[in-house]
Amino acid sequence: MRLTRRQLVIGAGISGFALASPGLFAELAGGTAAVPILRTVPSSGESVPAIGMGTWITFNVGNDPYLIESRTEVLKTFFDRGGSVVDCSPMYGSSADVLGKALNALQAHDQVFAATKIWTADESATRTQAESSRNRWGVARFDLLQVHNLLGWRGHLETLKEMKADGEIRYLGITTSHGRRHDEFARIMETEPLDFVQLTYNVLDREAESVLLPLARERGIAVIVNRPFRGGALFRRVQSEPLPPWAAAAGIGSWAEFFLKFVIAHPAVTCAIPATSQVAHMQENMAAMYGELPSESQRQQMAAFVRSL
Repeated sequence: MRLTRRQLVIGAGISGFALASPGLFAELAGGTAAVPILRTVPSSGESVPAIGMGTWITFNVGNDPYLIESRTEVLKTFFDRGGSVVDCSPMYGSSADVLGKALNALQAHDQVFAATKIWTADESATRTQAESSRNRWGVARFDLLQVHNLLGWRGHLETLKEMKADGEIRYLGITTSHGRRHDEFARIMETEPLDFVQLTYNVLDREAESVLLPLARERGIAVIVNRPFRGGALFRRVQSEPLPPWAAAAGIGSWAEFFLKFVIAHPAVTCAIPATSQVAHMQENMAAMYGELPSESQRQQMAAFVRSL
C-alpha cells in the first residue's frame, strides 16, 4: 500500500508542534519559546524565515470557493508558524488570483514577503506584467521580482534595475528550475547586480553545490531553493522507510524535516519554498524552521542514505 506523506511523519514531536496555538511559535518541552531559523539577505542585511512557500500547481485552483478557502487555511497556517516568503509566477495559472483572495481574507498583506516572476518573451512588457501581478495579489508593491527561467532576461533585468532604483520593488533576481542553463546562470550571477537567485536543490539534485551555491556566497546573493522535495518524488522514494535512527541527533522528526533541513543547512541557502495544498503538510514543513540543523557531516550522511534507497 502506498503511504501518504502524513503517514510518513515519525514520532510525536511534530504532532505537538502542529497543536501549537495559532499565531505563536511552538513551545519546546521546557516551556521556552522556539526560535525560528532566519537567514540574512546579503544585499540589505534583512532577515527572512528559512522556510517559505511556493504556489506552483497547489494554488492553481481557479474560482472554486471550497478550494480557495482551503488554500487560505494553508496560507494562514504558514503565517501562524512564522513564515513570510511566498513565491508565485504568471506561469502558475490562477495561483496569483487565489493568493490575492487569501491575503485579502486574512488581511495579511503586512505579513507577506511577496515574490513573483516576470515570464514573457516580450522584453518591453516588464512593467505591464509586474503591474498585472501586483493587482492580482493586491499588494502595494513586490518585495522581489525575478526573471523566470531567464526568459528575456537582458531586457527584463534592465527594467527591474530601474524599478528598484525608483522604489517600485525592493529586490531583483533570476530563476532556473530542474537544473537548467547553469552555465549561463553563473555568468549572469558574475556580471549583474542580483539580490536573489532561485534554483533547484535537494538531497538528490545537488548540481548547484559545484558552482552556483559557492558563487552566491562569493557574490553576496541570497538563494531561494525550489523543488526541495523534487516535486514530491522524495516522499515516494521513502514511502516504505522509517527515518534512520540517527536522524534525531540531527534535529529531525519527520521526512519533511529531513528533506528541508538538508537544504536550509547549506550555508549559501537563504530560503526553501516547498509547495503544499494541505494544512497538515504545511505544519510539517514549518517544523523544519525550528530546532537544530544538521552538521555538514550529517548532511553527507543524509544524502548517502537517500541515494541508497
